[in-house]
Amino acid sequence: MPVAEPQTIFPENYRFLQQHVYAESGIVLEDHKHYLFECRLAPLVARLGLGSINQLCDLLRANGRQELSRNVVEAMTTNETYFFRDPAHYSAIRTHLLPRLKQERRDRRRLRCWSAAASTGQEAYSLAMALLEDGFAEWTVEILGTDLCSRVVQRARAARYQQIEVNRGLPIAFLVKYFTQAGVEWQLRDEPRRMVRFEQIDLRTDLRALGTFDLIFCRNVMIYFDAQTRFRLLEQLRCCLTEGGWLLLGGAETADQIDQWFERRTFAGATIYRAK
Repeated sequence: MPVAEPQTIFPENYRFLQQHVYAESGIVLEDHKHYLFECRLAPLVARLGLGSINQLCDLLRANGRQELSRNVVEAMTTNETYFFRDPAHYSAIRTHLLPRLKQERRDRRRLRCWSAAASTGQEAYSLAMALLEDGFAEWTVEILGTDLCSRVVQRARAARYQQIEVNRGLPIAFLVKYFTQAGVEWQLRDEPRRMVRFEQIDLRTDLRALGTFDLIFCRNVMIYFDAQTRFRLLEQLRCCLTEGGWLLLGGAETADQIDQWFERRTFAGATIYRAK
């Protein structure tokens, strides 16, 4: 085998990593993503005391340990999120979707929402705060947050955020109202926190066991999947929506045949999908 710099990935190992990450997560990493593997796997290589990513591949092939496999996949998972990300979506939720849901669900006064690919929880907690602000405090509200990565699920459950995280998107009035300072961090108060629970879930599995939801966030995740995985996921999301429920995708996301299951609506510049 040719001599390489410590973080230079041999071609056969690059293909192995592509295939492994896809098999374990559905994430597609193109042939030009060497820098991403090198950047994200370098800390894991150092933590394990290895000399290179190539040695990491050898170790992964040799023992197939579940923990090592999970660490590799989680290192390659993008967990970018922040409070009230994409303000146009939250504006549409508060001015159009929530008033409709409040009217349509007024008899049962129950609401179920799902934040798929929830990362460290800001999306789910943003929705909880929006619901409290808009008169749902007396309703039975359940917000489920899910993510493939166990590490970020644990952080989401803790609901404790650094200063730089609360500075991103969170209105100062909400910080004062819904958080308490805990040293150099901020702890979310119990009222919004009780509305949310988090689970580790792979979006490629059968999602019907989760039940149905009135509102689903599945933003900025399908961009990492291939067309077949996107199609299957959209089909399942439709099954998980109540009649007349709403789906929110990322602003840059498109999906073939989405009109088969959803009707596109635009509110104040935000595209939202309603279950047919």
